[in-house]
Amino acid sequence: GNIFTQQPSYFSDLDETLPTILQVFNNILHKCGLQFEGASAEPQKLEEKVSVTAGNMPLQELKDIVLYLCDTCTTLWAFLDVFPLACQTFQKHEFCYRLASFYELAIPELESAIKKRHYEDNSVFADLWRRISHSRKKMIEVFHILVNQVCLQPILE
Repeated sequence: GNIFTQQPSYFSDLDETLPTILQVFNNILHKCGLQFEGASAEPQKLEEKVSVTAGNMPLQELKDIVLYLCDTCTTLWAFLDVFPLACQTFQKHEFCYRLASFYELAIPELESAIKKRHYEDNSVFADLWRRISHSRKKMIEVFHILVNQVCLQPILE
């Protein structure tokens, strides 16, 4: 058995944690000057209009975002891979929709920013490209696990 079987209250902990996980995606979008469709939850201050994008942010910031995204996607995938029962809880938060929207907004923007930038050291480009590609792959795998568990498995059972 796993820890969730031993301690069913962990499901409610997971439920309470999911908004924080989703906030990671919002934070990345915000740092890239992007936002979810219709997600202007808080009005922007006028001085915030200085538009930082993935294309014009400092290299260190781009590196940090790509690393953060890579870690997040890998961790999510590893968790759902070993514990697919958590998928129902993820889906209560419209996770598939949010993940797909994030992917559509952020990935092309980040890939383009990585490709267009001038690098002193080509290994930095290679590393960023490897990490963004890995993130993309893990997001797709997370999506597959969710769709499989939430939509396909119930039909097969």
